[in-house]
Amino acid sequence: MKVDNGVIDWLLEDNDPSIKYLALTDLLGQPDDSPVVMKAKSKIARSARVSALLSGQKPDGGFGCHPYTKWRGAHWRLVSLVELALPESNRRAIKAANTVLDWLTGPAHKKSIRVIDSLTRRCASQEGNALAVCSRLGMADDPRVRYLAESLIAWQWPDGGWNCDKEKDACHSSFHESVIPMWGLIEYHRATGHRASLAAAKRTAEFVLRHRLFRSETTGETINPKWLMLHWPHYWHYDILQGLRVLSMLPKVLNDIRARAALDIVEQKQLPDGRWKADGYYWKLPNARGLYMDPVDWWRGKPNKMLTLNALRVLNASGRVKL
Repeated sequence: MKVDNGVIDWLLEDNDPSIKYLALTDLLGQPDDSPVVMKAKSKIARSARVSALLSGQKPDGGFGCHPYTKWRGAHWRLVSLVELALPESNRRAIKAANTVLDWLTGPAHKKSIRVIDSLTRRCASQEGNALAVCSRLGMADDPRVRYLAESLIAWQWPDGGWNCDKEKDACHSSFHESVIPMWGLIEYHRATGHRASLAAAKRTAEFVLRHRLFRSETTGETINPKWLMLHWPHYWHYDILQGLRVLSMLPKVLNDIRARAALDIVEQKQLPDGRWKADGYYWKLPNARGLYMDPVDWWRGKPNKMLTLNALRVLNASGRVKL
């Protein structure tokens, strides 16, 4: 498929320096030392969305709530910040990341980890997100970050994923709890060269591919129709575009025939104008009341730039688009 120049121009708009930077480097192959790339990157930390994600930060690095508070806690804000390509030298993000590391490596959290029938039952997306964030922020040498990587490897289930299901009979990994740890381990390997992390991530990739990203291994039926709906942000929720995006970080994986059906679905969801729009939302607008308020309006009701970027990233990585 071809990409309309208007879509690329839309992604390159100056008012979204994160999207512009990522489109230039990931889609158009511009080198990091290109003047236009350097200019876009220099504006990211001061951009509107980054400023909103860092708003309300307290002296301790947090945001006046537990790091895991949905979606206002440091845990969630940091995932969005690194996805927006916030430079690793950002002190405020590093300070926020320290609150997440203190939580995930603290005695209370460690005490809550349970092993049942020789399987560690963990919501490993928590460690996975934190591992990815800290690896991207230049914190991979921190012993607490290494602990997260080593823990995920030690907790990995025989089928290649992770699960927090505490029912003794549960023996199959959860997509929600497996794709995010795969992302974290890939980012940690990129930052450190840690071979065991890459090996574990490849085992998870095989788990995802065995299921064609959304199908039952035994019946071939769609496991959950919601997985075929695209979202941004997806937080801890799995969907096929998130799965494809993480798989695309491993060389040539998207050329596997088992990824074809998921790629077809993403391609078919392209709007007539060449963009992509979220199929649903897990978040409320910044001025909303109650739970699930996000500090940022992620193009609600409009074509979503991050979804469009990610769709083009995976279609490009699979050889389906010409840019």
